[in-house]
Amino acid sequence: MPKNKLWYLGVDPGSAKTGVAWLEDDGTITKTAVIATEKLAAALPQIFSEGPAAVIIGNGTNSANVKTMLAAAASGTDIVTVEESYSTEDARQLYWQENPPLGWRKLVPLGLQVPPVNLDGYAAAVLVRRYLKQK
Repeated sequence: MPKNKLWYLGVDPGSAKTGVAWLEDDGTITKTAVIATEKLAAALPQIFSEGPAAVIIGNGTNSANVKTMLAAAASGTDIVTVEESYSTEDARQLYWQENPPLGWRKLVPLGLQVPPVNLDGYAAAVLVRRYLKQK
């Protein structure tokens, strides 16, 4: 992210993997990723060098451990916990909004289709959007 833009980091913590999303202050998704939770601490210095306005983390599985990792790397960045309920379902819906089916897949109801990517990064984006909506 450019240093002069206000942006937020979303984190959907998990035991094995953690979803991460970079969003602009208007809710636009810049990037999503899924990082093995055991490798997250090593990735955080690079992520925080880009200067997020705040980190938004879900309150679900493994959130206490991931929040401790974030606090160690955040150096003054606010870490805000938000409700994580139904974020995976919302992530699925968000994925299809951002990546509508093409060709014959347009004819198949979205409820019958499985997104071809891991949704943890999109779940992290959902958490940031929930935060921005409350803000």
